[in-house]
Amino acid sequence: MSNYIMDLRKIVGHRTLLQVGASVIVEDSAGRILLQQRTDSGLWGYSGGSVELDEAVEDAAKRELFEETGLCAEELKLFGIFSGPQTHHIYPNGDEVSTVDIVFLCKKYTGELKCQEDESLDLRFFEPSEVPKELSPPIIPALRKYLQTRGM
Repeated sequence: MSNYIMDLRKIVGHRTLLQVGASVIVEDSAGRILLQQRTDSGLWGYSGGSVELDEAVEDAAKRELFEETGLCAEELKLFGIFSGPQTHHIYPNGDEVSTVDIVFLCKKYTGELKCQEDESLDLRFFEPSEVPKELSPPIIPALRKYLQTRGM
């Protein structure tokens, strides 16, 4: 969780926060996509998190990707912006957010996969046809659109 969001949580508790997210769908050279299994829910999702105050969205996406996976994005391409009721979420700890998620695609990256143990149970590349059904709800709209672009 970002420092900004943690500071706001001290003031507002679990009440709904408007949050700007920066996320990355990583695709390897075989066309598989990288997903991480979250520690808080056991559900799968792509890398991403909150944008800090005065942080460029692209920098936030690269930072989150590195922190959560150990991968460094060499190139990001804007995929889409997702918001509305489908990105409203209540986390297992009771924190509630309405997220505007700015999602990037990354096909060029370096580094070795490494789980951030406090956030991820597992990191794995999946064939688009084998994406797990146990997905974190706020990522479903973007992932659905991504899979549609892949003919799924």
